Amino acid sequence: MDLEQDKIQGDYFIIRAEENGVNIIGLTRGRDTKFHHTEKLDRGEVLIAQFTENTSAIKVRGKARILSRYGEIISGE
Repeated sequence: MDLEQDKIQGDYFIIRAEENGVNIIGLTRGRDTKFHHTEKLDRGEVLIAQFTENTSAIKVRGKARILSRYGEIISGE
């Protein structure tokens, strides 16, 4: 197992859209936080994502089920 790679590649998490038009926005690391990636999911679509060297935060806009090793949360309620 490469410990240095584990520091760069973070945990996986799953986002399942509970309605059409859920927006997923990736935010960068570093001094200035910026949007760097967006996805739009429709009801039932699933995104499997991972925190990385470039991604420090994810913003979910809309009703979605988010699963991680820390548990489950539903956004947009």
